[in-house]
Amino acid sequence: MDAARAGGVNEPTGPGEHTGRDRPQGSPERVGVLDPLDPSTRELRAILGDARTIAVVGLSNDRMRDAYDVAEYLQSKGYRIIPVNPEETEVLGEHAYPTLLDVPERVDVVDVFRRPSATPEIARQAVRIGAKVLWLQSGIINDEAARIGTEGGLDVIMGVCIRTARKRVEREG
Repeated sequence: MDAARAGGVNEPTGPGEHTGRDRPQGSPERVGVLDPLDPSTRELRAILGDARTIAVVGLSNDRMRDAYDVAEYLQSKGYRIIPVNPEETEVLGEHAYPTLLDVPERVDVVDVFRRPSATPEIARQAVRIGAKVLWLQSGIINDEAARIGTEGGLDVIMGVCIRTARKRVEREG
């Protein structure tokens, strides 16, 4: 981790380059997240404001797992949650699907609670179904999955909790 990220401050990486929260006001809007590990509040607001349907890969009925708490929180904020887990039939009152490819409706965000080694295939599926965002939860970082998602036209966020991000957007309004 570089010193700028460790200190929570984003520095321009070169002339005219800005990352994360340091983008100057009034600068042209960029399609995509500039730093998947440290998205700006504006980027998070755009993603979470546009999203309606969130497929949660790895969601189970185990109330002790983070995936359950996060999905329940997102559902309470009005998002439609689609559980994706081959071991479940229903979670949080929603029909569960074995894979993203089995989901019959449009998905805006693919929120992933799986080990990093499983994420490249999930990224391929997210691209294939036309999702807008691949979101790897806290502690989940995989450069191959990020590359697949980015090359497939998805916004990619890694290692960031979607619940924490949603609360940040609400707080920073």
